[in-house]
Amino acid sequence: MAESRTIGVFGAGWVGLVTGGCFAELGHQVIVRDVMPERIDALRAGKLPFHEPDLPEVLERNRERITYTLDAGDLAGTDAIFVCVQTPPTYSGDADLSFVWSALDDLPASDERQILVMKSTVPVGTGEKVRAALEGRGLSNVGYVSNPEFLSEGRAVRDFLNPDRIVVGAFAEEDSAAVEALYAGIDAPVVRTDVASAEMIKLAANAFLMTRISFINEIANVCEAVGADVVEVAKGVGLDHRLGPHFLRAGIGYGGSCFPKDSLALKQLASNSGYHFQLLAAVIEVNELQKRRVIQKLQKHLGKLRGKKIALLGLAFKAGTDDMREAPSLVLASRLLAEGAEVRAWDPVARPGELIKGAVLHETVADAVRDADAAVIVTEWDELRNLASKEVLDAMARPLIIDGRNLLDPTVVRAAGFAYEGIGRPSSPFEGLPQTAEPEAKVSN
Repeated sequence: MAESRTIGVFGAGWVGLVTGGCFAELGHQVIVRDVMPERIDALRAGKLPFHEPDLPEVLERNRERITYTLDAGDLAGTDAIFVCVQTPPTYSGDADLSFVWSALDDLPASDERQILVMKSTVPVGTGEKVRAALEGRGLSNVGYVSNPEFLSEGRAVRDFLNPDRIVVGAFAEEDSAAVEALYAGIDAPVVRTDVASAEMIKLAANAFLMTRISFINEIANVCEAVGADVVEVAKGVGLDHRLGPHFLRAGIGYGGSCFPKDSLALKQLASNSGYHFQLLAAVIEVNELQKRRVIQKLQKHLGKLRGKKIALLGLAFKAGTDDMREAPSLVLASRLLAEGAEVRAWDPVARPGELIKGAVLHETVADAVRDADAAVIVTEWDELRNLASKEVLDAMARPLIIDGRNLLDPTVVRAAGFAYEGIGRPSSPFEGLPQTAEPEAKVSN
């Protein structure tokens, strides 16, 4: 078990609350500070501002160890302050570090040695800039450590407490050792390195995962052209011990708060350094095009989409979260509305509000598919595994399922009476084919 320390957290967003809650679970005292009064009030009342499995229980279990505050001065006595603020992309694709700089401006004065620990994903070189800023302000008692997070939404608590690795990049050996000690009780390899390399590990890991996703999506598109099944192909490829099965599920592309933002940031970082990262540029382009292939599949079956009723099933960027950031559903909904379609939508937890204007949100899958010309599986929610039911077949105007996540078994779905299209899976030769006239018999003279 870790020796109990007092830890400050700047930012009560998803990363901040997972970090604070899990450090409290490890036995530390935690002070979480945010600038939004309504968020702090909600957390004090035990309400979580987003959906993340296991996190409400962790925060409740460690209620005595966690304090929520608006006052940065309350963090003056902490041993380490974890910066967990957002770093959204700017119009140029660079990471917007304004929230990081305002966190620095709010650093409380302390006579004791404190360590500023960067959890937020920042461009390589940020640590050097922050160190210069700290020195410029005479804060020689504040050390700096890069300690990137590798959490995936929907399983963030498990990822924090059972990580593949803990990366600690520091300028001073003593700071590196102090941050590593905070994780005592977690059994995982620790990568102690320099700050720039720690910053790069996070960006490189995400870029590689995105590359795998775009790669298998390109393979899926070729499979469709040649009649192969990408699910079988991915199974055969993933059994190679050099490659492994992870992130080889074809679909309609990645989304969320990390991958799109981090890919742009790394591409821009390379460009700013005079290097054109060609592979990453292609990965981003493939991902953008992948979302739009669903529209083509709908047009193949329905012709012009004007006036057609399309049910989008699942809105969050992936199952297990209510996060709508960069969700493929946003692109699909806006493209369908632009084509003149009527869009119905359903998700068990995501409430997109203003993000999807013009689409009608339904409380149940049954309501969403009623009288629909097509149902599109956008997010791999378990509730959709039984979509090919008699009830849905009877409710739909046309029994067409476009499976954007290859969630269903094509044979079962077709046997149930539906037309089915997956991603990278062979189409039935009888689906979506135009009627052709019989060839006239040639009359020999």
